[in-house]
Amino acid sequence: MSVMPSDRVAYSPRRVAAIVLRHWYLLRSSWPRLFDLMYWPAVQMLMWGFLQMYVAQNSGSFARAAGTFIASVMLWDVLFRGQLGFSISFLEEMYARNMGNLMMSPLRPIEFIGALIIISMIRLAIGMVPVSLLAIVWFGFNLWSMGFALAIFFLNLFLTSWAVAIFVAGLLLRNGLGAESLAWGIMFLFLPLTCVYYPVAVLPAWLQVFAWMLPPTYVFEGMRALLIDNVFRADLMVQAFALNAVLFGLAVAGFLMLLRSARGEGTLLQGGD
Repeated sequence: MSVMPSDRVAYSPRRVAAIVLRHWYLLRSSWPRLFDLMYWPAVQMLMWGFLQMYVAQNSGSFARAAGTFIASVMLWDVLFRGQLGFSISFLEEMYARNMGNLMMSPLRPIEFIGALIIISMIRLAIGMVPVSLLAIVWFGFNLWSMGFALAIFFLNLFLTSWAVAIFVAGLLLRNGLGAESLAWGIMFLFLPLTCVYYPVAVLPAWLQVFAWMLPPTYVFEGMRALLIDNVFRADLMVQAFALNAVLFGLAVAGFLMLLRSARGEGTLLQGGD
């Protein structure tokens, strides 16, 4: 993105707010977009909620662990929707062929990333808050009762989702919409290894090594420890933060590298396959 000499140092909240406002108007003016943000989280919550009720009613020792199903699916949705909200907002700019206008504006890459992070949080809140209230009404499960621990879980999941989304955005700039499928499906590669619905101990020993390389694994293990054993595992959260710091730094560096490559190869404004 082109910058004037006077803009090389300053980080402009006004430019960030302008991008956020553009996407907010886009969401506000389209009820199908708003409906989609709430539809899939609600469907998943209901499906796993009813499964949890069935397991709890028909088992003894497993009943306590069954209580983690709704929490698991809702935290997974934070991870998945956090990445998807960022990526969809980025794709909206590509679909609208607006990327060239942004690149010629004073908007800096870090400001663009910051704006997409904010709009990702807005999209996630629109989808998650109503669904979490629905879980209280239907199943008596209050996600917010986790308190401070939930905030730490959310922050770690946010950082992972944004790191993945930032790197995918770089791939989209470099490869055009031919890489669009990554924006929709890349997070599902993490689903088996992050142990969303089962403990890490279930995995083969050699696969556990790779599972512990992913920050969300620590969050889901911490969530189960909190709900089943009533223990907040601060050690797991610290390790997750450390891994997220590395992952986020690599993602931003990768995005900037791919952005430079896209400029050099002339693919920045193509937008096609």
